[in-house]
Amino acid sequence: MKSQGPSTRDRILTAANKLFYYEGIRATSVDAIAEKAGITKKTLYYHFPSKDNLVASYLDTRDQPNLEIFAQWFDACDGTVADKVAAIFTGVGEGARHPKWKGCGFQRTVAELANMPGHPAVQVGARHKKKFEEWLTVKFTEAGIQGPADIARHIVVLMEGTFAILLMHRDPDYADAAAVAARQIVQAEMVR
Repeated sequence: MKSQGPSTRDRILTAANKLFYYEGIRATSVDAIAEKAGITKKTLYYHFPSKDNLVASYLDTRDQPNLEIFAQWFDACDGTVADKVAAIFTGVGEGARHPKWKGCGFQRTVAELANMPGHPAVQVGARHKKKFEEWLTVKFTEAGIQGPADIARHIVVLMEGTFAILLMHRDPDYADAAAVAARQIVQAEMVR
């Protein structure tokens, strides 16, 4: 029995993921996505009623994988919760060393849509960042850190700054510096 390949919807999302991430939202046309997916534009619009819907769906496909990689880096690190949080920043730095790394897809998309705060992709991006913050809050609560939600927010702000500076300077050493800062922020709360 012949195995089925990816569905048309999945092929569209795979094409959109590559083009949106590497070329940008505004620079990528629906025609280019349809061509890369090997379908007609009409078929694309059958599955995604608008480009805005497709952009939001693109970010949705990145949500869980990104959160899972942060959790993997955290869980793989031996040591205190401060060391584990630092490991997330180290992992981001290692990712930034790859020649195909183009920054945080959520941050880049929201930046392109900054004049459209109600855009569905902006909402997906905001939810993703909030999930990361909530996950950190749980980890800090489990570690007995006082004010876990505040510390999680500090780390999220540091992470967003790290993504921005890495994209600007293309120097992964900034992620290493952020790892040190993250460790210090969390350690300071552990000794209270």
